[in-house]
Amino acid sequence: MLPLVALVGRPNVGKSTLFNALTRTRDALVHDEPGVTRDRNYGICRLTPERPFVLVDTGGIGGEEEGLAGATARQSRAAAEEADLVLFVVDGREGPSSLDDELMQWLRRHSRPTLLVVNKTDGIDARQAIAEFSRYGFDDASAVSSAHRTGIDDLLDDVLARLPEEGSGEVLDDDPERVRIAFIGRPNVGKSTLVNRLLGEERMIASDVPGTTRDSISVDLERDGRKYRLIDTAGIRRKGRVEEAVEKFSVIKTLQAIEECQVAVVMLDASEGVTEQDATVLGAVLDAGRALVVAVNKWDGLTTYQREQVEALLSRKLTFVPWAENVRISAVHGSGLRELFKAIHRAHLSATRELGTSEVTKALEAAYTANPPPTVRGHVPKLRFAHPGGTNPPTVVIHGSRLKSLPQSYHRYLENFFRKRFKLVGTPVRFVFKEGDNPYKDRKNELSERQVAQRRRLMRHVKRK
Repeated sequence: MLPLVALVGRPNVGKSTLFNALTRTRDALVHDEPGVTRDRNYGICRLTPERPFVLVDTGGIGGEEEGLAGATARQSRAAAEEADLVLFVVDGREGPSSLDDELMQWLRRHSRPTLLVVNKTDGIDARQAIAEFSRYGFDDASAVSSAHRTGIDDLLDDVLARLPEEGSGEVLDDDPERVRIAFIGRPNVGKSTLVNRLLGEERMIASDVPGTTRDSISVDLERDGRKYRLIDTAGIRRKGRVEEAVEKFSVIKTLQAIEECQVAVVMLDASEGVTEQDATVLGAVLDAGRALVVAVNKWDGLTTYQREQVEALLSRKLTFVPWAENVRISAVHGSGLRELFKAIHRAHLSATRELGTSEVTKALEAAYTANPPPTVRGHVPKLRFAHPGGTNPPTVVIHGSRLKSLPQSYHRYLENFFRKRFKLVGTPVRFVFKEGDNPYKDRKNELSERQVAQRRRLMRHVKRK
């Protein structure tokens, strides 16, 4: 395994900016507001191809042990304890603070190998900034400006000089067999709690405070001999309630996670039923064309009467996704998880199924024979043949004539027919209609002399009548 390096420091010293600079990505959310990062975010630094290492971005340790700040601090300390090297990031402009002193004492008590990184040294004397932290007793320190990408090469040399050849960092592999699952929904529906339950550890910060998760965090899992990649996302609220810039970035990260996943698990709160925002989240999954499973969480806290009411509400509000399976779960107690994974497997199998050209064309002929399209302005659209156009979602390309006049009701008929014919569950089916070009479109019909004379005689005859 690769060596593991943890970025640790108090809030707003530039750890996430440094993480993005070292990994050459934009995976970590960056904002001037302190406390943006909360969960641990892992990436790989490949700036030195011969010696890559795993880098973990952590939230700021603010000295509090209660609430979200305390949970963030526990996540940061857990990352430091498992790391082969800790990069203690400090603010070169503000100088040492009491929080830096407390964190330095904690690192010494736990005997963690540490390298001091003085950030934000652009525009100031770097040697003077390092001298202000001399009381911490480091033999040497690295002065960088993560925002301007200065000092990164010297920092890499110092890091590689202290790293072992083998470490404890686990890498997110590129195994195509892994099923990529994104857990999405409104804030406070239990996404992080469910991911923690599946992992068997407090990997994500779970809290009753809505909007706890801000980044999209990916974690690999192996369950019952199958490999998965779980993506915990931030909650999506209505646009009118999204005011902070950080939350806007969180929504963008969630939409990117939907595009990258293979199966989207939309979580609903059973105590609140299906809200308008839940329908918006489902619409985002439909626009991306991803396989869908609806997980109704907090089912264990309902009475028999409440469950009957929720069942009736689900059947009425989810009519636009009748092909999506609904599973009742409890993320806290772990009930219904086996049924949830069975539904995920069926949706993934349907979404990634590869169809043959012959069977798709036969299905099109059967659908056309059973229910021909309606006549439009005296002409009937012709559906001649079809072939597969891709997977996730299953896509069918249909060739014919006058296909632009096909009504939406016939599109839905074809989708339902193909889904029933090929037993596709939990995935939308897309159709691409292509019309052949008219060979006479740009040709002018010029009459011969005989046809012109005949036309004149006909016109004289009509005028006499």
